[in-house]
Amino acid sequence: MSKIHTPTSCVLARRGLVSLVLVTMLVSANAPAIAASSGTPNGQERTADMREAQDLVVRSRMALNDFLTNAQMGDPVRTLLRRAQAVAIFPQVLEGAFVFGAAGGTGIVLARRGANTWSDPAFYTMGEMSFGLQAGGEASEVLLVALTDRGRAALQSTSAKLGADAGVALGPMGLGAAAATENLSADIVSYVMSKGLYAGVSVSGSVVAVRTALNQAYYGRPVTPTDILVAQTVTNRQAGPLVGEIRRIAS
Repeated sequence: MSKIHTPTSCVLARRGLVSLVLVTMLVSANAPAIAASSGTPNGQERTADMREAQDLVVRSRMALNDFLTNAQMGDPVRTLLRRAQAVAIFPQVLEGAFVFGAAGGTGIVLARRGANTWSDPAFYTMGEMSFGLQAGGEASEVLLVALTDRGRAALQSTSAKLGADAGVALGPMGLGAAAATENLSADIVSYVMSKGLYAGVSVSGSVVAVRTALNQAYYGRPVTPTDILVAQTVTNRQAGPLVGEIRRIAS
């Protein structure tokens, strides 16, 4: 026996079909947002992260060269790198705004293992908040050299506050600075350069935190700072020139 549809049942069926179509359209329209909220990067995000990571490695090498060739900082930086347990390079840290000032940038950390074996880079952010009337903005290059186990642990953790999790001292510069580095007992020694000049700015209070998405994109799979900096189980041949230069200077 065929089923007879009453006017009411037909209306309900049509409403159900319309509802199903609307739900399907909404899910399709919000698919990118759903993917983003799930924490899984899509193809475009992975490509953008990979490009950012590759660019950071290149710019970090250039920033390191800026410190090494600086007349006031070159010699002490070389001397410190020979003692370094880990190095962090932030090629561009931005600061300055009106009323509420923010500073921050992304960079890399490399850690020494053994006599002079260095890890490939792990990607980190460095940021802080300040209050007060500040006008304009300024970009700085930041170099952090960890001299102790505590300093190294801070730089290779997922998040650390400089000055609290590890002591930070301004790096010496000028005549006699290379010799002065022998007496430094700080966990981390910092150099900040703005427009090619020593800025003399303290980074104490800044937070260094891991950039998980960049690390994953650069090494092609989920990795932790421990994988990169401690176990050193992952590599990327594009980091070869940077790692080789640090190995040469730190030997």
